Amino acid sequence: MAVPVESTLPSTATDAVQTVEMPRAARRGGSIAFISGIVFLVVAIAIPLLFKNFLVFQFTQMLVYAIAILGLNLLTGINGQFSLGHSAFYALGAYTAAILMDQFSVSYVWTLPAAGVICFVAGFLFGLPALRLEGIYLALATFALAIATPQILKLSPLEHWTGGVQGIVIIKPDAPPGIPLNQDQWLYYFTLAVGLLLYILARNLVKSRSGRALMAIRDNPIAARSMGVNLALYKSLAFGTSALYTGIAGALGAIIVQFVAPDSFTLVLSIAFLVGLVVGGVGWLPGAIFGGAFVLFVPNIAEGVSKGLSGAVYGVILILLIYLMPTGAAGFVRSVLSRIERARS
Repeated sequence: MAVPVESTLPSTATDAVQTVEMPRAARRGGSIAFISGIVFLVVAIAIPLLFKNFLVFQFTQMLVYAIAILGLNLLTGINGQFSLGHSAFYALGAYTAAILMDQFSVSYVWTLPAAGVICFVAGFLFGLPALRLEGIYLALATFALAIATPQILKLSPLEHWTGGVQGIVIIKPDAPPGIPLNQDQWLYYFTLAVGLLLYILARNLVKSRSGRALMAIRDNPIAARSMGVNLALYKSLAFGTSALYTGIAGALGAIIVQFVAPDSFTLVLSIAFLVGLVVGGVGWLPGAIFGGAFVLFVPNIAEGVSKGLSGAVYGVILILLIYLMPTGAAGFVRSVLSRIERARS
């Protein structure tokens, strides 16, 4: 029987043709993303040289919130676990840095890995009993964590370490000798460097085998289990990694603000992180910077419009934003890129 000529062609030849004929849209999308990253980096480096110290301080705080939202995105956007308790991990990281600096004279640089390790262990241990919980029940468990944390920090047995309701005041670090930057400028660049490092690590994690396992658990836990993915281990690791990011953000926040107190880490902060996650785009890592900007600047804008009705103005802005961009900044960026591609083609 005659065999069709087409069937005798090796599959590698077909694959080679498909590789050569890579869609131009994908290549253009990659180049646009690269150019956007370079532009962002140039603008970020120039900010302390163009604005006064107070605005530099605000931009630094925005980067801190972006790091915390990035950690929450790893848990919720990548792994599919819902959390309302990340203010607790933020507080744990902040108090770790404050206690080490105030009582043990540890350099602020070394407080970041210490806060990250402690928060990773705390998140991993919290994730173990939370394995039986999903959806709204997991949200309630993390909600309880956020409610309890400020009260625990005020307990008398811990007052020697936490300072009780009065909190802890720490000294803002100076720039290293020989670097002509003031304190606010140096802390901005320091936070930017830490944030870029954590973003690169998160991006590599998502693209790795472990990241694919986390997303498989999010999309279909039963299928992931049938493929040999250890759900308990990966879910706990996701909680720990997310807490690590948030703890480092808390340590940076304490160093920048120079003060920690229990009432600074209430449920409102957890909700702010969640709002920032939604605004930036769930599952889109670069959206953390948009979420951080929203969390920091929009409440100030609302208060500037009307101090008595700042909450209502903030709500209206949030509703309009969700109505115009239902998938957050991620969907908006994708729509802009698709329009650019259509205009070029």
